[in-house]
Amino acid sequence: MKKVYGSAQEALDGLLTDGMLIAAGGFGLCGIPELLIDAIADSGVKDLTVASNNAGVDGFGLGKLLATRQVKKMMSSYVGENAEFMRQYLSGELELEFNPQGTLAERMRAGGAGIPGFYTKTGVGTVIAEGKDVKSWNGQDYILEEGIFADLSIVKAWKADTTGNAIFRKTARNFNPPAAMCGKVCVMEVEEIVEPGALDPDHIHLPGIYVHRLIQGDHEKRIEQRTVRTREDA
Repeated sequence: MKKVYGSAQEALDGLLTDGMLIAAGGFGLCGIPELLIDAIADSGVKDLTVASNNAGVDGFGLGKLLATRQVKKMMSSYVGENAEFMRQYLSGELELEFNPQGTLAERMRAGGAGIPGFYTKTGVGTVIAEGKDVKSWNGQDYILEEGIFADLSIVKAWKADTTGNAIFRKTARNFNPPAAMCGKVCVMEVEEIVEPGALDPDHIHLPGIYVHRLIQGDHEKRIEQRTVRTREDA
């Protein structure tokens, strides 16, 4: 089965529909599928629900989809770097489902493993627990969280072979693997595509069985918050 496509637009062809749920990998601006996000923006698809740790920044990453009003709901854990996100949320233009960071990652992983729900202590006694089922074990309360089953996953890896076996680098590994797992279809962009057998099997972070389409491309790799010392301090 062909998995390698020539562009993000080709890889997403036939997959995008209004109102779909998209799981997007990345952590801050690290390891975000920026080429696929651009292609989604260009497609004009709307009323999207996006599950992602955060929503990029103004004018970059998922921030582009917010600027074009293509997202109606975000399922996120951190939204502090995007002024447009905050503006839309506070004005009631954007729905927001807050998730503790580990809970969001586990909801994605659970969906990828076919697990419809799980109980966790995280969020007990807070607004996160409102409306959720609560059970007690050994005197401790736990709330029910549902697995995320996305219509589409978009992720970014450092290197992959043509069958989709992928390696992520450092922080990009936080959310990309679980995001990839929970989609009915997973499209992945990578910095380098190699032939099968070129990657050490012990180094694979995501098996190719989860990946349906992939592309290779150039990435901006923008820094979210640049912090440097002056030459005198160094």
